[in-house]
Amino acid sequence: MIGFFAAISAVICWTFACSIWRKESEELLPRQINIYKNVLASIFFLPVGFTISWFSDLSSIFVLMISGIVGIAIGDTLYINSLKIIGTRKTLSFEALTPIIATTIESLTINEIYPQKVWIGSLIVSFSLFMIVRQNTFKKDLSSKTQIIGILCALGSILCAIFAALLSRIILISSILTPLQTTEIRLLSASIFLFLFFKNDFFDLLSKKSITKINHSGLVLSTFIGTNCGIFFQQMVFKFLPIGIGWTLLSLSPILALFISKKEGDNINKLTVIYSLLSFIGIAITLS
Repeated sequence: MIGFFAAISAVICWTFACSIWRKESEELLPRQINIYKNVLASIFFLPVGFTISWFSDLSSIFVLMISGIVGIAIGDTLYINSLKIIGTRKTLSFEALTPIIATTIESLTINEIYPQKVWIGSLIVSFSLFMIVRQNTFKKDLSSKTQIIGILCALGSILCAIFAALLSRIILISSILTPLQTTEIRLLSASIFLFLFFKNDFFDLLSKKSITKINHSGLVLSTFIGTNCGIFFQQMVFKFLPIGIGWTLLSLSPILALFISKKEGDNINKLTVIYSLLSFIGIAITLS
């Protein structure tokens, strides 16, 4: 049950934060938002860093650093870019591929054996979310090339997230590091990586006169909720649940995103509601 509630909490955190990041991406570059939120999130969790024995388990820490760079530094930059181009709901809906991909990869790599109901539930959720993606409800006038870029960014972020999640799962079940400690290690490595490559963008963001206190407040709030809390809950999921089941639960973000879709010009039709309900049936089968 801990893994289940952690997954639902992560979904709520991400959906709320994504709506803010998308709004801010109208004025800021995705990589600026990503470096800002990760540096800030690392500072929020900095006290946790003093509880880590940095030289006692170098191999586990190194794996988590790779996980942070791939999943947070690279994956989240692609993710925010996708939010900017195709919107919150459609970006989140591309997680339709995540449950079945995650289940397959974990079965092949670390030999997690899933019962048939997990595969059936993952397929139902993936199908439902894929059909939600196909609903042509987005009002924003985008060229085909721009839409393709947005879709590729979304798909790239998914692959990065699954790879990073797999590395996190391996460390969480094989080491004494806690979910909170692994969160800080991943955030720190992502922040350092982004700062080394995009430090000029970071300083440019801080010096921008067009960025108001409201902008900064929104970024601070979305960082704490979406990055600190979201990633911590995600690590809890990977600690207590196999990747396939965990990602099936975490992929419910598009359903919550329905509540904010109208603000982004993304109308909801009856088929979208039907497929959303079908995804919950898939989740129920997976957890039964």
